[in-house]
Amino acid sequence: MFSGEHDISSKRDKNDARTESREAGFGLVSSIDRYMREVERIPLLSRDDEADLARRYRRTGDLQAAHRLVTSHLRFVVKVAYEYRQYGARLADLIQEGNVGLMTAVKKFDPERGYRLISYAVWWIRAHIHSFLIRTWSVVKMGTTQAQRKLFFKLRRALGLQPGTGRGDEREIARVAKALRVPEADVVEMEMRLSARDFSLDAVVGDDGRATYVDTLASPTPDPEAVLESREEATVASAKVESALATLSQKERAIVERRVMADEPVTLQEIGDEWGVSRERVRQVEARALAKIRGLLVAPKPTPA
Repeated sequence: MFSGEHDISSKRDKNDARTESREAGFGLVSSIDRYMREVERIPLLSRDDEADLARRYRRTGDLQAAHRLVTSHLRFVVKVAYEYRQYGARLADLIQEGNVGLMTAVKKFDPERGYRLISYAVWWIRAHIHSFLIRTWSVVKMGTTQAQRKLFFKLRRALGLQPGTGRGDEREIARVAKALRVPEADVVEMEMRLSARDFSLDAVVGDDGRATYVDTLASPTPDPEAVLESREEATVASAKVESALATLSQKERAIVERRVMADEPVTLQEIGDEWGVSRERVRQVEARALAKIRGLLVAPKPTPA
């Protein structure tokens, strides 16, 4: 796909970069323009020179050799980055991520295998751009498995849609699922994620330009009416419990308070040892006391007329 002997930066690509830069608010001569002119001045390497530099870097760690390998291939990164502009990322960010992939490729490149560096590096360049797009597309993870990551990039092309547009019909989804060898549910889920981009809570809602999405969120503070109602219910419940405890014998109340109401409840055996009775006897007294309380606290159901 790539050839080290040919300049793949076309005149159309240059014009596209200038147009994009002007639209982004930069001057007629933008940072992207300057960057492209600089990388195009760097001479390409012949096959023999490339292999010699790669061997020198692998054997001695010569950073100058690695630098020449990287800089001579920067123009190829720009070409690959252009292929992903439809995903809405800034071209400068795509180029930067692609350059990281190129540097990774230089570190791992083995010239003895007989192929050119760009043939190997293009995989790393795309991998880093893919990872960047998936990370930045949404605050929600877009692809956690290898199949989902592939689906992220293949789905638009397969459905013939542009990022941010709606879903295809059911027949199209079935066709794509079959072609990509994934369940239809995965196609539907990924298309929904791709169609629903994140938006700022400060974005304006309505035509008056004064309200934002933040204004539509529920308040995190408790509702005063609900707080008052909760307090009243707690007061009533506390009074009922106290009234129920008053009906118990001294031992029954002591067991309930120490076994049920205490922050650190004691065991049946501890109470039995203290009172000189069996553990089973304490359990029976506790059960009788709780039954009394339950009978007083639970309101009887009204009988039908």
